[in-house]
Amino acid sequence: MPSDDVSHVSPASQDSCRSCWLAAPGLLWLALFFLVPLVLVFAISFASRGTYGGIVWEFTWANYVDLLHPLYGKILGQSLWYATLTTAICFLLGFPLAYVIARSPARWQPVLLLLVMLPFWTNFLVRTYAWMIMLRHDGLANNLLLGLGLITEPLELLYTPTAVVIGLVYGYLPFMVLPLYVAVERLDPVLVEAAWDLYASRWAVVTRVVIPLTMPGIVGGCILVFIPSIGSFITPDLLGGARSMMIGNLIQHEYLVVRDWPLGSAVSFVLMAIVMAAVVLYYRQASPGDGPLEGR
Repeated sequence: MPSDDVSHVSPASQDSCRSCWLAAPGLLWLALFFLVPLVLVFAISFASRGTYGGIVWEFTWANYVDLLHPLYGKILGQSLWYATLTTAICFLLGFPLAYVIARSPARWQPVLLLLVMLPFWTNFLVRTYAWMIMLRHDGLANNLLLGLGLITEPLELLYTPTAVVIGLVYGYLPFMVLPLYVAVERLDPVLVEAAWDLYASRWAVVTRVVIPLTMPGIVGGCILVFIPSIGSFITPDLLGGARSMMIGNLIQHEYLVVRDWPLGSAVSFVLMAIVMAAVVLYYRQASPGDGPLEGR
């Protein structure tokens, strides 16, 4: 009789093969629409601009050398400042809000979280235009301040750095609140009560108990706010005007206006390097099991 023995495949190997097949469509999608364009942009960053805006395929470092010009340094520094200030303000506003939501009765938490996420139901561009209406010379903000007697004449709010920061904070505050909420919600209240029992001051409880134990959520929230803030171009374009150009506006300008794709590609990779540095910082702070929306 012929042998009926067949090679045995372990369940672990079967699961591994099944996982590979399930991941194949997603990996193929990422390869075609992320990795391939990324490689093309990287290659273009070492090319030259043609006379009429085309690409001359000759290797050069000139695009990266051009970024050392003080003008580009000013734009990069301004972008870092706006993103850092936005992140700091979002943290100062978001941490107390997240703490209140996490310590609210269970039946109210979904409602409060819904209110935090409610702005996402409206298009970001529409919300930015709404801020333009509120911050203009005869807008709601000036009329309110005039009505309260806090000012005697309208302030120039629109097309200022202040307007840019207001728009960025409004747009990305939920990105800070949600990971902070998860981190605070996982914080054992017994630890806070123990600090009170040991006669710790309110400041000591916050700085030595609450913040250290929610640090993964804090770092995750800061990364989720900092990354889109530094690459934003709609908010500074509409609320800040030409005086508040950020690195995202520079990329848009080089690609669509000047048609200098090699320089625009070089700026894009500088921005990507900053983003990757922020991501590496997060993973150095977070524990292996923590995700961007998790805390210890």
